[in-house]
Amino acid sequence: MPDLFHSLLKQDIGHLRIIAELWGIELDSTTAEGALEELCASLLDPNLLAEIRASLPPEADSALTALAHAGGRLPWQTFTRRYGGIREVGAGKRDREKPYLNPASAAEVLYYRGLLARAFFDTQKGPQEFAYIPDDLLELMDKGMNEERGKEEEAADSVSEPLGRPASPGERGRDLPAGDSLLDDAVTLLAALRLGMEPPPTTIPHAILQAFLQAAHILSDKGTPQPEAVKQFLEAPRPQALQRLQEAWQSSETFNELKLMPGIVCEGEWSNQPLETREFLLNLLGEIPQGKWWSLNAFLRGIKQNYADFQRPAGDYDSWFIKRAADGVYLRGFAHWDEVDGALVKFFITGILHWLGEVDLSIAEGATEPTAFRVRSNVPSQRSDIRPSTLDETGKIKVLSNGRIAVERTAPRVVRYQISRFCEWEEDGRAAKRTETTQGEYKYRITVRSLAKAKEQGLKAEHLLVLLSKHAEAGIPPSLVKALKRWEVHGVEARVETQVVLRVSRSQVLEEMRKSKAAKFLGEVLSPTAVIVKSGAIQKVMEAMAELGMLLDDLTEEK
Repeated sequence: MPDLFHSLLKQDIGHLRIIAELWGIELDSTTAEGALEELCASLLDPNLLAEIRASLPPEADSALTALAHAGGRLPWQTFTRRYGGIREVGAGKRDREKPYLNPASAAEVLYYRGLLARAFFDTQKGPQEFAYIPDDLLELMDKGMNEERGKEEEAADSVSEPLGRPASPGERGRDLPAGDSLLDDAVTLLAALRLGMEPPPTTIPHAILQAFLQAAHILSDKGTPQPEAVKQFLEAPRPQALQRLQEAWQSSETFNELKLMPGIVCEGEWSNQPLETREFLLNLLGEIPQGKWWSLNAFLRGIKQNYADFQRPAGDYDSWFIKRAADGVYLRGFAHWDEVDGALVKFFITGILHWLGEVDLSIAEGATEPTAFRVRSNVPSQRSDIRPSTLDETGKIKVLSNGRIAVERTAPRVVRYQISRFCEWEEDGRAAKRTETTQGEYKYRITVRSLAKAKEQGLKAEHLLVLLSKHAEAGIPPSLVKALKRWEVHGVEARVETQVVLRVSRSQVLEEMRKSKAAKFLGEVLSPTAVIVKSGAIQKVMEAMAELGMLLDDLTEEK
């Protein structure tokens, strides 16, 4: 950074005299160059600098200390947002109105004393404007602050106060305990991907499930299931399976909570640092007492007041193109902190960590979203003593003679995954979606089509029989065993089809049609006066009959 001389080099003599006045210095020189040399010699006196610092208003001293602790500079937007801006005035207006005698902000106090300068510096993202302390002044300040800084850091290391406060009774209401249903949704998604079908709705959005599984290398970068990794994941006990997802997420550089957050759309080529952001938030959460209910809103306010730029190191709120999904409005500028940065913290706690089984939630009476949370374990640490799963995989599987199968949510995950590959996934009878019922069961049905699809993947009906005989609560109904064995040998023995049938009044009419160009649209003859019309060809048949001088009454159009 520039030193004091070069920081003040472009200032007029009027500005230099203001600095001298506020420092109690008399300048003899009548030129800006001479005045600058005199001023720098005086301002770099350690004793005088200490006196000036001691006379600063508390907010101005706090701003100067924050700059020093940040290495001497902060992005201009970040600094002015915290400590106020500097009014733009020309030399004439400045000399008439004397704004330095009634500074509007801590930034103005420092600026008119020569302790604060403003300039553009090169960064990885290009030139960026910074507030800074001139290098030689900073060096003098550091000598006096080292001892004080060391004491502060030692105290901070020994006692680290958590952000926010405990939840009030009014912020507690309906509790939502953390669980491991993430594992169940993961099985649903993996099975659907393996079958090449559109995944049914799940509690956790598909994109987030996929990101968890990709971080753990259970899915490839392209979203393709990795057979051996899937097998290991499904066969692992629930605590170990959840731990695998937890640890993979925690160290992932590709799992991007911001770009996965519902309600916003991220556009453009800009990039953020999800791993650094994740580590920062986990460390803050690690300071909250385990098992104690904590106010979510108070925690968010604490972050906004103390670490507003936690995911934006340069304090840049304009170059990220993020828009609200609901109406397409771009959320640029610090004014939208709550909708982007604050929303990310909330999503991190009430979504990601809750799904990973680490955070319980509570919704106050009358509220629609969580208002309090409770950290269940020491979130940031890499640990092997993962909290035991709340579920044992001892759930039952029921098989009916009509081919329907009900798999309880607590049944072994690997068994449900295998059964689902042989079956159609049924709707729950109340909602038009293929998902588990509200009773915690996944429902399937064995059909000719599902068996044929399984056969294409190298699965045989006898594999399903072995699977069901081993895990079905009351065994397999004999009639279903017989049906599966017959299908394995004979394939389809009966078929129900919907066909369009053309009926004519006399056999001669049908014979005449079979000799016309309508013949190629006619299929199997059912009787001398009835024939099947090929799929989608009814209009062609009507046109051909019109050319023969006959009109066709199309009853398929009747409602």
